[in-house]
Amino acid sequence: MSRTERPNEASAESGPAVVGRLRKRRKGVVPFVLTAAITGAAVLGVTRPWERQESAAGRSPVEYGTVAVQKGSLSSGIQIAGTLGYDEPTSVVAAGRGTVTALPAVGTVIRPGGKLYEADGSAVVLMRGNRPLWRDLGPGAGNGPDVKQLKRNLVDLGYADGLGLAVDEKFTKGTETAIKRWQKSLGVKQTGTVMLGSVVMLPQASVQVRQLGIQLGAPLGTASVMTVSGTSLVATVRPADNQLSRFKPDGKVEIRLSDGSTVTGRVRSLIRGGSSGQGEGEGEGGGGGVGADQQKTTVTIALDSQQEARKAGPSSVTVTVVGDSVSDALIVPVTALLALDGGGYGVKVVDGTDTRLVKVQLGLIADAQAQISGSVKAGTRVVIPK
Repeated sequence: MSRTERPNEASAESGPAVVGRLRKRRKGVVPFVLTAAITGAAVLGVTRPWERQESAAGRSPVEYGTVAVQKGSLSSGIQIAGTLGYDEPTSVVAAGRGTVTALPAVGTVIRPGGKLYEADGSAVVLMRGNRPLWRDLGPGAGNGPDVKQLKRNLVDLGYADGLGLAVDEKFTKGTETAIKRWQKSLGVKQTGTVMLGSVVMLPQASVQVRQLGIQLGAPLGTASVMTVSGTSLVATVRPADNQLSRFKPDGKVEIRLSDGSTVTGRVRSLIRGGSSGQGEGEGEGGGGGVGADQQKTTVTIALDSQQEARKAGPSSVTVTVVGDSVSDALIVPVTALLALDGGGYGVKVVDGTDTRLVKVQLGLIADAQAQISGSVKAGTRVVIPK
């Protein structure tokens, strides 16, 4: 929960004259007070007697004090610890055989059509797709979704210009021609067939190398070649089950970065029982143990400003889910509210050495504070139980 201007804590006062009056003036008031129990941004209203002078079962009578009505801002947003890291970390697994003859430097950004690494002296090229290649694709390979994925890349990279190549699952003569154009650009033999292991399909629009998994000269197929990620930073949080309803699709949030700056963002995805997968910037997300943490839902937040986020870098962050908010409002503790006989609520206002009941209208309630309006003003002292 955050407020741009939280009401100052008012000191509780109780004078003999005021307290004496409080214990006598009960007419027209149901002797109940609204008490709030806050979990996240939810408020549970209950009533309980507090004006009764006689003690029950030997308990001491309730004592009273006063607090000033404050003027300020109130928000029902909730705050959750999270992490800032690069999007979609992915292990690159090599298909085919050979020896690694070139690797990129950590931090290198590679776009579709670029060389991801080199095997047996030939480039292994990055292309965009969700389906790993599992066979050679050439004349006689037949049709399939992997053919469609390859054709999409050939079109996007410009190798199908003028061919009228349809992005479908059919391997056509035009597909073969586009492959040969692509092979010519790489300086390799123009066979018209994409051999298994010569292309790596990854879903990101572009990737950044985060970690190398093997060394030069290592044989392929023994380990992950490298770990890559998207080039954008995202925030991830793992909210408790009772907080999930606050994360709406495309819902607005605020992220406080480790350097104290803030950026806004939007809820991009919510994966139940998922893992953030962030290899960098992991923060302390709370207790519960490894098993409990794996069962939590992961919310991924796309940032509106990458520039501000990159200044802070992968780190722990605080995510505020923006809720209802009011500014320039009159605010009292919820314990100052009294349920009235005819419905609604009121507060007891201190008027010199006396008190009077004033009916008020309720607005936003958050963090055990209530917005009120009516015949009260900032600075007026109202009665609360100590």
